Amino acid sequence: MSTPYPFTAIVGMDDLRLGLLLNAVSPAVGGVLVRGEKGTAKSTAVRALSALIPEVPVVSGCRFSCDPASPDPACPDGPHELGGGVARPARMVELPVGASEDRLVGALDIERALAEGVKAFEPGLLADAHRGILYVDEVNLLHDHLVDLLLDAAAMGASYVEREGVSVRHAARFLLVGTMNPEEGELRPQLLDRFGLTVEVAASREPDQRVEVVRRRLAYDDDPAGFAARWADEESALRARIVAARALLPDVRLGDGALRQIAATCAAFEVDGMRADIVMARTATALAAWAGRTEVLAEDVRQAALLALPHRRRRNPFDAPGLDENKLDETLEEFGDDNPDLDPDPDPDGPGGGGQPPQGGPEVPPQGDGGQGDTPAQAEPAESGTPQAGGGEQQPVRAAEPFRTKMLSVPGLGEGAAGRRSRARTEHGRTTGARRPQGALTKLHLAATVQAAAPHQRARGRSGRGLVVRRDDLRQANREGREGNLVLFVVDASGSMAARQRMSAVKGAVLSLLLDAYQRRDKVGLITFRGKDAEVALPPTSSVDTAAARLETLPTGGRTPLAAGLLKAHDVLRVERMRDPSRRPLLVVVTDGRATGGVDPVALASRAARLHSAEGTAAIVVDCESGPVRLGLSSTLAVDLGGTAVTLDELRADSITGLVKDVQTARRAA
Repeated sequence: MSTPYPFTAIVGMDDLRLGLLLNAVSPAVGGVLVRGEKGTAKSTAVRALSALIPEVPVVSGCRFSCDPASPDPACPDGPHELGGGVARPARMVELPVGASEDRLVGALDIERALAEGVKAFEPGLLADAHRGILYVDEVNLLHDHLVDLLLDAAAMGASYVEREGVSVRHAARFLLVGTMNPEEGELRPQLLDRFGLTVEVAASREPDQRVEVVRRRLAYDDDPAGFAARWADEESALRARIVAARALLPDVRLGDGALRQIAATCAAFEVDGMRADIVMARTATALAAWAGRTEVLAEDVRQAALLALPHRRRRNPFDAPGLDENKLDETLEEFGDDNPDLDPDPDPDGPGGGGQPPQGGPEVPPQGDGGQGDTPAQAEPAESGTPQAGGGEQQPVRAAEPFRTKMLSVPGLGEGAAGRRSRARTEHGRTTGARRPQGALTKLHLAATVQAAAPHQRARGRSGRGLVVRRDDLRQANREGREGNLVLFVVDASGSMAARQRMSAVKGAVLSLLLDAYQRRDKVGLITFRGKDAEVALPPTSSVDTAAARLETLPTGGRTPLAAGLLKAHDVLRVERMRDPSRRPLLVVVTDGRATGGVDPVALASRAARLHSAEGTAAIVVDCESGPVRLGLSSTLAVDLGGTAVTLDELRADSITGLVKDVQTARRAA
């Protein structure tokens, strides 16, 4: 077993270390989500924490880690007698992003069931993690079906398995720790709320600190055991402090004044539900115990708010996590006057400190007119008529309020990554039948396998309880679910779109589609065209937030090189098909259909569109043309693309006009 990097040797990262240590003191805090850019020691810190967790007593031979002082009466390996047991180190179980459902919750032992006729349960990772740490690296990339199982286990403290004739319930209480890079996409709100605390980490910009990071890492890589030995005393001291804080925790008093501050803070920041209040109370209590105190002070409440609220106050997926610290201080001061024991002016360097988490989150793009406040914009082009030639760049305008969009899907049955958009063959979903496996068997259809083997039992000389099963009898389960797609936006940012009211509506529509893509677990890309060429504003990514930020600062003006935009999209999709051939694309072209610049721009755009049609790319044209006189150019473009055109009004889910959900309908009619 490799020697882990010492926790005390981590340079900086005060907020990350504090969040992890508070959970070590009080697992009831509910875990921690570590958000940060790549290469910031997120995984290193989490793995180092496991060496500091005190040993846990377990019933000898129990696969579910029952506590000998209070064994689970429903344990599948029980019943157990009180007392006795053995002590072992707390486990840190890693859940791979690509893990199967069976690996997570456990399943019927197929080998014993078929060979011996015995219903035997094989525990999964949730059983291994009981009373330990469940670590999910890149938790934002976890498949939805695994997220649902984690939510259930985290909510109930138990795992229920009802499948293939097996009905098992076992305890599953664990410290949930996740790491993620926000650039690769955000978490579903339900899972986000299950993490007690969140911390933001970023690489230091101080040269001296960066030098020390490199020096220590090189020393560790050269001699892991020797490096760990040099930090053994610090590790022992920190482990002893955790044990002492755990022992002190039951004696910590959370007074009415502190509770009032906690409730007022959660109300002031409009967090949903009551979980935030409970987590803040537990965190403040753990902070006091960590500082060696038996009374919760205002500084504990403030630090608890900075750790427990940022990820809960998000009103929609595109809001950056964070807290207004001035508002936090005002709330604590307002509701702390009636309790003389509460200090409304906390000392960040006091006991138990660890630095305040950076609460800014990802940089928020300037709002309004390109960050110019209410400065009047340049003259706007007319709604109808010839678009402006040359430059004429307009200031970016703010997007209109997003709305719920109609469901857009790719026709046919795909085999892409799990998601919520288009129909697909998946490893998880409803079972639609069985077939002979092609290659390795991944999902056994038990009933079909037994049915295939049953007629041959006498000829095979069966004499015992178990079935005589051969390779040819095995059947693969066909399952149908939903997949995530690559939604590639091609947005017209030319002068013909630059009328402020229209561009605001267009941005609002694209923002709405981005929100829909976020909820359906899609990858997104953004191409804009204006002036003389098109550019990839955002390469295909899972970070919908980044796409929304790029859209907000999108300038407009100039000619309309529609063909260039479509050709750029063709190049992007060609590369993506090689990178991820199973993820099907959905092309969304947002334009009024005009094409200007160059020789015969309309014919060029038509030929570029037919390239997409020839490759079978599903396409939607969002018609942004407005005014009393409409040329219908977007509908012509949609025909060339082999897709369908919808107006901004038809895009709304509550539109009375209606929208054909499947692009295939339009293709059949073409």
